[in-house]
Amino acid sequence: MKTIILIGRPNVGKSSLFNRLAGRRVAITSDIAGTTRDTNRAKISIDDRDCIISDSGGLDESNELWRAVRKNSLEAAQNADIIIFMVDGKLYPDEVDKKIFYELSKLKKPICLAINKVDSKKDELRANEFLSFGAKKLFWLSVSHNCGTDELRAWIYQHLEPNQNEKIEQDFDEYLQSLDENGQYLNQNQLNDDIAELSDILRDEISPNEDYENKDIKVGIVGRVNVGKSSLLNALVKKQRSVVSQIDGTTIDPVNEKISLPCKQNKIKTFEFIDTAGIRRRGKIDGIEKYALLRTQKILENADIALLILDASEGINELDERIAGLASKHELGVIIVLNKWDKISADEKAFDKICLEIKDRFKFLSYAPIISISAFGGKRVHKIYDLILSVYENYTQKLQTAKLNEILTKAQIKHPPAREHGRVVKIYYGVQFSFAPPRIALITNKPRALHFSYMRYLQNQIRQNFNLTGTPLVLIPKNKNKDESG
Repeated sequence: MKTIILIGRPNVGKSSLFNRLAGRRVAITSDIAGTTRDTNRAKISIDDRDCIISDSGGLDESNELWRAVRKNSLEAAQNADIIIFMVDGKLYPDEVDKKIFYELSKLKKPICLAINKVDSKKDELRANEFLSFGAKKLFWLSVSHNCGTDELRAWIYQHLEPNQNEKIEQDFDEYLQSLDENGQYLNQNQLNDDIAELSDILRDEISPNEDYENKDIKVGIVGRVNVGKSSLLNALVKKQRSVVSQIDGTTIDPVNEKISLPCKQNKIKTFEFIDTAGIRRRGKIDGIEKYALLRTQKILENADIALLILDASEGINELDERIAGLASKHELGVIIVLNKWDKISADEKAFDKICLEIKDRFKFLSYAPIISISAFGGKRVHKIYDLILSVYENYTQKLQTAKLNEILTKAQIKHPPAREHGRVVKIYYGVQFSFAPPRIALITNKPRALHFSYMRYLQNQIRQNFNLTGTPLVLIPKNKNKDESG
């Protein structure tokens, strides 16, 4: 798939054009120069052809941070297939811009000069000054008024490849609804027959359509500011993908990067890592960081696994707990990463001690494995890949139906559910109806009578018999019959 990059100085309208071409608000935009710092990517369609478009940070050298941004943006342009160099039409041409455009033109790739903010006849006259760049393809744009973008899209389309057919995933909510109507069981043999039939339905219908083995693993990197999320992304993908700086809040837009590696049976698995903006305390979130926080939460909605980054040198605080709550809220697979382990003099006993503290404070993530690393030095970072594969396998696991019901039967014999107004509460059977994470419908005569403490007891019983490390387990009580109130 072809890649396109938008490149130019800060505040020339790259992010606005990025959103216009994407047809949705992907990049954060504001009147503040330098809102975009990392290279933000999205898959978009130009008519019937797909491509990856990148919104790069502005070309500026005013301080250390912006010099790093500039370097990152120029490296991204080197690797792109199509280059759109943007300038501000309300300003006169800059010699530095002209030099950069000339150097990029030497790459022998499709490149155009997009003159933005041409909103009037006066702007058009000024924009003619940019003919001095010697661009073979030049566009006059007003992105805010959507003028000139159709011509630009047509030019991009000429350089894209035709699409391949993509697989369509199906929704199985209807299956769960139909499950409610299968409640009248005359004897145990009938129940066993129906469980076997439901198991066949799951195997034949859900598994092939939810083809997790061939899907990319989406991994969100989350944590508070300056805990080393960007350094970890760079270490994982083995290149300077995200801008790293000692300035808190360097990352604003989510930064995504894919890497493919061999795994079991020499199969290739693709990891898509997303470096999200660091999260501050609510009272310290200002300006464009509010958009960044919302974008981080949106990323988590679509992720499979969260790498929760903690600063080992500073310990755990209340904000870490709140961020961990976001991962739990979105029912993600979770790996807790203790970064900056090299900054403390720690042995195995120290690691065990901090693990106990994490388990105590993050009780809702008791299933999450913990690993200590040094992202900046690259120490133990490679072990994260194996952890992700293991957690993802558990996260998308199909639990054996017969074994699941054997566990539920034994659990009820050992510790029956509390009665409701003297009436027996009985779980007839359980069946997994969804993956990522595993969701199990508990078919019962009194779903409202199953207390959360009993549900937690059942979860623990199931976890003792299945490997569910790193993944939440969702149990949903359902009426045996639709006409029963429970």
